[in-house]
Amino acid sequence: MSSQPENTASSAPEQPSLVHDVDPGPLLLATAAGTLRMLAEPTRLHLLVQLTDGPKTVTELIAATSAPRTAVSQHLAKLRLSGLVDTRKDGQRVIYSLHDGHLVRLIRETINHADHRLTGEPTHD
Repeated sequence: MSSQPENTASSAPEQPSLVHDVDPGPLLLATAAGTLRMLAEPTRLHLLVQLTDGPKTVTELIAATSAPRTAVSQHLAKLRLSGLVDTRKDGQRVIYSLHDGHLVRLIRETINHADHRLTGEPTHD
């Protein structure tokens, strides 16, 4: 007889899924296309890539991207309104972060895919 408890559905902790089956209906496809449109602008994508490493202030994002402050602020506003980034206040500073792990993985995979296309590195699963 084992001394370990049985692993039942009722005793297992709820874990968010990384991948889940969904029905690609019109609303889902339109929402996904909206997300991809936000990633389709190089400065916005650069800002999002920076945020995959963790939360950053506007000043940190400007330094990392070398983009003008006004452009960074405008792009961050669009990303916030689209729900891709979250904000929190730390005194006078606004800290930006990616909304969720799906977005982190999407951005990293997009950059890796582009790297493979540019370098000719073999594709993989």
